[in-house]
Amino acid sequence: MPNIRHTPTAPTRAQHLAAGQRIDAHRHDDHQIVYAGSGVVAVTTDAGTWFAPGTRAIWVPAGTVHAHRAHGRLDLHLVGLPADDNPLGLDTPVVLAVGPLLRELILAYTRDPDDQGPERRRLLAVLRDQLRASPQQPLRLPTPTDPRLAAVCELVHADPADTRTLAALGAATGTGERTLSRLFRREFGMTFPQWRTQSRLYHALRMLADDTPVTTVAHRCGWSSASAFIDVFRRSFGYTPGAHNRPGRSGPPTAHTVE
Repeated sequence: MPNIRHTPTAPTRAQHLAAGQRIDAHRHDDHQIVYAGSGVVAVTTDAGTWFAPGTRAIWVPAGTVHAHRAHGRLDLHLVGLPADDNPLGLDTPVVLAVGPLLRELILAYTRDPDDQGPERRRLLAVLRDQLRASPQQPLRLPTPTDPRLAAVCELVHADPADTRTLAALGAATGTGERTLSRLFRREFGMTFPQWRTQSRLYHALRMLADDTPVTTVAHRCGWSSASAFIDVFRRSFGYTPGAHNRPGRSGPPTAHTVE
């Protein structure tokens, strides 16, 4: 990521980003919570891309070089925390489940970032408690380092509806299925089907943020039917894809993993 900005203090604020708008690569000396009140936010580092709709937030540890991208009209809420205040005890990015209470806390805390009164300090204390209690979610697209793995990932990203098996994709890129299967587990810590579901969900969120109909999204992202897509989406995000662009959407936090 060239031209990396260094902004020592991670801002706490709310801002609007148009669909496709980006915040270029930068880093803070503080931790930061990134939350999408509407739309979908993607946070990219050298290690991969983390993505989150309104039932999820992204934890960005202090010192992490990262960039933001808006999918759909994004109401972005940022919460900065000092480097010595790490309620999660994590030094790598992660996606967290956001239930109704944590959502309202984030919205309220970012509404008036210049307020330093005692009520706002108490608000932050409860917000931190809720962060600690939030389940982590496997919503990440890791960046492959092995060129053989990268070639397969590029094919799948280019066409989420591609239903070829790992063996067929390996044949197209000149690498054996067993080698690729081993690379997926070694580099990503997941199987090829698990990773492909992650990729499809990311593309699905992007399309839904652009108001693409649910049935069209299901078809373009490789699900056999709209009902199959709706089931995976609901288990992954806690609400149905049809509710994605409704104001104030927020489902109960779920601890389901993406299969």
